[in-house]
Amino acid sequence: MATDRILTTHVGSLVRPPRLVPYLAAILENRPYDKAAFEGALAESVAEVVKQQADIGLDIINDGEFGKTHWYRYAIERFSGIESRPAGPGQTYFVGKDRERFREFYAEYDKDVPRARLEWAVTNPVAYVGLPHLQRDIANLKAALAKVKAEAGFLPVVAPASLVPELKNEHYASEEEFIFAVADALRHEYKAIADAGLIVQIDDAWLPAMYERMVPPGTPQDYRRWAALCVEALNHALKGIPERQTRYHICWGSWNGPHTADLPLKDFVDLMLTINVGGYSVEGANPRHEHEWRVWEHVKLPEGRALIPGLVSHATNIVEHPELVAERIVRLARLVGRENVIASTDCGFAQGALYRRVHPSIMWAKLEALVEGARLASAELFAKRAA
Repeated sequence: MATDRILTTHVGSLVRPPRLVPYLAAILENRPYDKAAFEGALAESVAEVVKQQADIGLDIINDGEFGKTHWYRYAIERFSGIESRPAGPGQTYFVGKDRERFREFYAEYDKDVPRARLEWAVTNPVAYVGLPHLQRDIANLKAALAKVKAEAGFLPVVAPASLVPELKNEHYASEEEFIFAVADALRHEYKAIADAGLIVQIDDAWLPAMYERMVPPGTPQDYRRWAALCVEALNHALKGIPERQTRYHICWGSWNGPHTADLPLKDFVDLMLTINVGGYSVEGANPRHEHEWRVWEHVKLPEGRALIPGLVSHATNIVEHPELVAERIVRLARLVGRENVIASTDCGFAQGALYRRVHPSIMWAKLEALVEGARLASAELFAKRAA
């Protein structure tokens, strides 16, 4: 957190450059590919995207998640004990009330979104075996950061609550045992990133989004019990990792659909704030959630922690005006303290290697608007008062 201006960042996943897509598609489809060529192209692409972020003025930057195939599926590729299978014929991406109400829309929407028709089952104890891939990502990012001016670097990782719903438990005796086993495996990623001097961003889209999948048939109390267990497991995985090197991101699933069944932030913000991290990244720019800035009129941000609000949306091609970005920053800063706000995006601009939410030119324009909006807000919030 800065004491003289509003810092800027983003949620992490950026549109993959065309030269990486064939390799990432081969990894997703379990086809052979030239590993040496991929590693070389990946290192060059990370260096370029880090420089581009720094050049437009972003402060806390990352590798665009270029080495990953997907925001959560990458972890499945880095675990042992998981069996990949063809999915059943009736499988859909996400079952919930929004998809029931707008099934005609989603029938059209899903046709154009490539998805691996697979399911994953935990058939043996899960163990983390992805350290070589993680160390590659760390090395690529640190090498790129050494050549630019930036406040810090971060790497996104998945939260237990956003991985366990995608896995069929066929090994562990209880849900609690299963969730904590996944958390223990993910801890290897969290700790390695922090040990490398980078910030760990924990992505947890499914923690709030699971409400509409679970209720009904379950009750709100059933959901709260599950969510609290996942939060407990995440805190277990974070134990001993410095809070200043961690931040937590939630959204409601990043697809650009109606989202009429999203769980309101006010109904789980108390749980979110029990997560032992240095900052909370929360959607706040899209028209379904922008009004929720008012939550911070009644909820106190824990001492020493940052609010990292989404101020530009990944879900629309309209580029936000910098003055609107500044307005959004100022109203939050006046509630939680100007030194406690880091300007960010709602979510990633590409949740997988093979699809994106907006065109790359629009993505960069939005990030530029974010930086300019933070500059305008800083001028207002940190202006020296006349004696």
